[in-house]
Amino acid sequence: MMSQFDLSDKVLRYGGLAVRGFVYSMMLTPAVIVIGASFNSGELLKFPPQGFSFRWYAQVWQNQQFMVALWTSVYLATFATVVSLLLGFASAFVLDRFKFPLSSMFSSLLLSPIIIPMVVLGLALLQLFSWLGLSQSFTGLLLSHVLIMLPYVVRTLSTGIGLINKTLEEAALNLGASPLRTTMRVSLPLLMPSLVAAAVFAFVTSFGNVTLSVFLASTSTITLPVQIFAFVESSYDPTVAAVSSVVIAVTLGVILMIEKLVGVSQVIGR
Repeated sequence: MMSQFDLSDKVLRYGGLAVRGFVYSMMLTPAVIVIGASFNSGELLKFPPQGFSFRWYAQVWQNQQFMVALWTSVYLATFATVVSLLLGFASAFVLDRFKFPLSSMFSSLLLSPIIIPMVVLGLALLQLFSWLGLSQSFTGLLLSHVLIMLPYVVRTLSTGIGLINKTLEEAALNLGASPLRTTMRVSLPLLMPSLVAAAVFAFVTSFGNVTLSVFLASTSTITLPVQIFAFVESSYDPTVAAVSSVVIAVTLGVILMIEKLVGVSQVIGR
């Protein structure tokens, strides 16, 4: 006869499986619909598709605006990720290892872009960059993306730095290694999973951003999300689904690269 403990264990197990299945289905269903609609042979964006065709992918490849916007987004996200990692690592290291009177205020300022509404932040940066002469420039767009990426980078790296065994760094210093050499040869290798996680958060945040890019982009620095947004306003053919599928493929490629280099489980934690 089944005990009450076994019954509760089964309820928890199957309940957990049901919840996970629901969450996974909610995450995957939009992507499946978009990818399926991108192969539609008809003239309108709809799911399930009417027939099967690669014509919309060919149209995306031949569309100069989409291709330029794609490479602009990749270049901007990569460059902004590198800058945010450098600034974020320095900020997280200082906040963890040094205590100074304004450390809490400094930490709050770094995290403030998460709290401020993106529209308000976009308007404020537009005014600031207009005053500085950086309006609708790649530099202004880069700085704005770095600003919204820093909170995720700093929080991720702060957690990683806090978990580093400081006795290993002290041992390296006692053996004659300089602080810079200790950081490069001891701290950074131990921090590699957190660095990869921070880079992923930063890249995805920049690559998918629409609001700031709408305010700050120019005709020569239009990113792919902005181009998709503008295209949907004037057309409703499956080209937008094909472009969105390319974005999904880029994201999947980043995940596979992470798995190859360090392992996804090391990035998100076991």
